[in-house]
Amino acid sequence: MGEQQKNVQEPDLNQLRKVRREKLADLQANGKNPFEIMKYDVTCHAMDVKENYEEMEGKHVALAGRIMQKRVMGKASFCNILDQSGNIQSYVARDGIGEEAYKDFKKMDIGDIVGLEGEVFKTKTGEISIHASAVKLLSKSLQILPEKFHGLTNTDTRYRQRYVDLIMNPEVRDTFIKRSRIISSIRRYLDGQGFLEVETPMLVSNAGGAAARPFETHFNALGEDFKLRISLELYLKRLIVGGLERVYEIGRVFRNEGLDTRHNPEFTLMELYQAYTDYNGMMDLTENLYRHVAKEVLGTTQIVYNGVEMDFGKPFERITMVDAVKKYAGVDWNEVETLEQARELADKHHIEYEDRHKKGDILSLFFEEFAEEHLIQPTFVMDHPIEISPLTKKKPENPDYVERFEFFINGWEMANAYSELNDPIDQRERFKAQEEQLAQGDEEANTTDEDFLNALEIGMPPTGGIGFGIDRMCMLLTGAAAIRDVLLFPTMKSLS
Repeated sequence: MGEQQKNVQEPDLNQLRKVRREKLADLQANGKNPFEIMKYDVTCHAMDVKENYEEMEGKHVALAGRIMQKRVMGKASFCNILDQSGNIQSYVARDGIGEEAYKDFKKMDIGDIVGLEGEVFKTKTGEISIHASAVKLLSKSLQILPEKFHGLTNTDTRYRQRYVDLIMNPEVRDTFIKRSRIISSIRRYLDGQGFLEVETPMLVSNAGGAAARPFETHFNALGEDFKLRISLELYLKRLIVGGLERVYEIGRVFRNEGLDTRHNPEFTLMELYQAYTDYNGMMDLTENLYRHVAKEVLGTTQIVYNGVEMDFGKPFERITMVDAVKKYAGVDWNEVETLEQARELADKHHIEYEDRHKKGDILSLFFEEFAEEHLIQPTFVMDHPIEISPLTKKKPENPDYVERFEFFINGWEMANAYSELNDPIDQRERFKAQEEQLAQGDEEANTTDEDFLNALEIGMPPTGGIGFGIDRMCMLLTGAAAIRDVLLFPTMKSLS
């Protein structure tokens, strides 16, 4: 039955497209080619009129947008125009715009982009509208928009044709407007704290700073292989060495990993580094930043995601990884003294590990398996094992662990922060351990970065640093279910 419906619909759509092309040819033949129009002077948007009606009533305005509805009734018609801010109704009458212009208007199609002038008024039913004095076709739509009642609902098509998704689904447009405001709010906060926004390379010879597999490419002009960055860290730390005491960057990073509701191979990361502070300073900054953004963008520090209330106004919980594993897995890692004991516990709790994994790696596996899903309210998980933290300062009182935290909300890792390792001798040893991991098959291990080591030998002050997943933050603050819902053009498998 579905195939039969498809066969019936396709010729109809093809015929409708043919009619639109014929209309365009007729316009062009009569010297009215819409694609030759260079500009249109817009004085306001739909929401400006609706939100300020008392001030704008009776005023002459000029708007531009896409025709989304059209109802022709002889000598007078109604149409609905959509612009970036929303939609507004217009009353278009032959006596208002002229006989010839009205004939042209009646030939316009849903999806056409028009400029519309007229006076602001209310209809008898109380709807704020524009009484048109002129309607001008600015661009001809040659395709057919999805049927209005059902809209564009196919998820795959929505992601592939985001331009149609934005037209048909106002909540999608609102999400991306809010995303832009979130990023602007972040910038305002950091700029106000004396941070300097910078840009660092995307093509790098050594992709370090994170546990991830990079994409690789070849630079023909130099005859060398390069990688796409997986992190912003090592270049930003070079700037701290250079004397820029507070720096941040918001940009795309690339990780050769799978696709799921929280992962896309290219995503937006923000990293910042501040001299003369530590991971405690980064915790304070994170709390203040989240409160600032939520209040500025949403108007409140209390949000609801997936039916769960979260309050950014309260102090965020702080717990060590060891205590989290004890709380949620019932295993006290302070009593685990050897790798053999760690492996026995992993076997007992059905935790899969590899031969290369050390005691600290297995602790991290316990945390991922038993604790992460419980961290719904804003929580800092502190003091990670040294084995999984190659760029972080050791805790002076317990060198098996480092001054690092991961920030969790809704069971998601939202940020990762360190008291940055600035000892070049220790850092070289950490890189050496990572190289050994790489040789044993860990494709996400770091390789030695000699220039970065040279920078540390020049001297880097005590520094706190953090990386924020901007896309996950946007998911949380917009209520989006998947990362693709906050990426305008998510990565998709080719149709060919």
